Amino acid sequence: MPHHPGELFVISAPSGAGKTSLVTALTYAVSDLTISISHTTRAPRPGEINGVNYWFIDDKQFRAMIAENKFLEYATVFGNLYGTSRQWVEETLATGKDVILEIDWQGCQKIHALFPECTSIFIVPPSPEVLAARLTERKQDSIEIIQQRLADVKETFAHLNEYHYVVLNDDFEDAVNELAAIVQAKRLTRERQLKTLRPLLEKFV
Repeated sequence: MPHHPGELFVISAPSGAGKTSLVTALTYAVSDLTISISHTTRAPRPGEINGVNYWFIDDKQFRAMIAENKFLEYATVFGNLYGTSRQWVEETLATGKDVILEIDWQGCQKIHALFPECTSIFIVPPSPEVLAARLTERKQDSIEIIQQRLADVKETFAHLNEYHYVVLNDDFEDAVNELAAIVQAKRLTRERQLKTLRPLLEKFV
């Protein structure tokens, strides 16, 4: 059992910025890093698997979980509810594993309040044109939802100053390396290393 709780990382981005692909690649690049699986009332997209991409539940189940205080944070995004499991995050951090929350700016604000020591990262797409092209080409949303997502980009960027780090997702490998550098730097802080290396450090005192 590790002598320290895990670190909590929050990653946000406008729709189509490539956040999910980056986060998945990051978990392969860095060990002992796990993604929190959100609950959502939206329908699965093609290829999405329940319990892997999201926990897909209906509105009634989601409302019951809100009433039972089972979410650390939840928000309505484009007409669908999304929430982060309180129990899973707290239990996973307690085992010493580092956790990534892939959530929007609304959720990030709530997590900052609950976990002031968390590390938040904002992903920036290379251009508005690339963002629009990605949303259209992935063919996962209706035209109306795509338009809503594009309209929401400005509001999302209005919250960029609330994040600790900003990573540009222009070259994918570069972006993954930069995210990994942020995770590794957080693991090497004095506070974390004092806990991780305690048995060794005590020999020098």
